[in-house]
Amino acid sequence: MIRDAYAVVMDDEQNAFASLPKIRRFQIMTVLSMMWSTVFTTYVGSFIIYGPTVIAHLVVLLAIFFTADAFRRAEKETRHHRDAMRNKGDGTALHDDLWGAP
Repeated sequence: MIRDAYAVVMDDEQNAFASLPKIRRFQIMTVLSMMWSTVFTTYVGSFIIYGPTVIAHLVVLLAIFFTADAFRRAEKETRHHRDAMRNKGDGTALHDDLWGAP
């Protein structure tokens, strides 16, 4: 059964191209073989590349989440420097000058 199925597809004397001239059969079978070789190698190659690609994407996503969490925590825990100066309570004058002028 396997030999018959193989012959129906691969043997140019038995497949649907048998009525065509030999050179035309050769051309069609060559194009089909290149197409199926490309499909097969792309299919197998995708399995080889898929794992590392998923891991790389997860690493990038984890880095983004950790960075966002660090910024969120820092925003909760810290205040603006002007708020810290106002709550100082030592009676000194507060200046909000970019260049530090009195």
